[in-house]
Amino acid sequence: MTHERPSAESGPPIARRMMLSMLGAGAAGLAAAPLVRDGWERLLETASQNDPTGLSGLLPNPGGFRYYSVAAAVPRKSAADYRLEIGGLVERPGTYTLDGLRALPQTRVVGEARCTDGWRVPDVPFSGVLLSHLLDAAGVRPEGKAVRFTCFDGVYSESLTLEQARRADVLVALDMLDAPVTHAHGGPVRLYVAPMYFYKSAKWLSGISVTDQVVPGYWEEYGYDVDGWLDPAA
Repeated sequence: MTHERPSAESGPPIARRMMLSMLGAGAAGLAAAPLVRDGWERLLETASQNDPTGLSGLLPNPGGFRYYSVAAAVPRKSAADYRLEIGGLVERPGTYTLDGLRALPQTRVVGEARCTDGWRVPDVPFSGVLLSHLLDAAGVRPEGKAVRFTCFDGVYSESLTLEQARRADVLVALDMLDAPVTHAHGGPVRLYVAPMYFYKSAKWLSGISVTDQVVPGYWEEYGYDVDGWLDPAA
């Protein structure tokens, strides 16, 4: 299967063309002013919370990103109520708070964010905890072969093989664009898988579970590649 397929971060093609034709010129102006840009991002978040159709994902987000959720609404999490559960085939299941994650050694990775729809944002800095560090702390059992990720939107999921998960460019990201990951970008904690298409970088991360085989994620159930490499030779 090739990577030329419907976008994991855009809406239905017909509605997308219609929406973009109405918003094109105005969106370009919005990207020029930081204060307006911040307000636009808040507008996108609000729209998404009240849009079960997913059409809010058609709105262009400043910086080249798109805001998209497969859930009708996504709750907000703060340092006070955020939790990341680590479990499955591990010796030491555990729970991390946001402060607990920030207290761990941090790694910075600068990479590309690229959607299967064709949009891309190069040189995006992400910082956070190496996924391999969390797996080592939990102690993967011998039968563990893959890692499944779940999200607090209650819908989205993703998976990597254990070998992929241990790469030095796979993060549990706390910062994006040198600032805490916003709700719009999947915060306060999201996955960042630098060598793969952006649908593999699950937003609103809440669970990491070691499994005995790869469990296809949300978009893989609709025909997307389980291995979403940007470069098939990676």
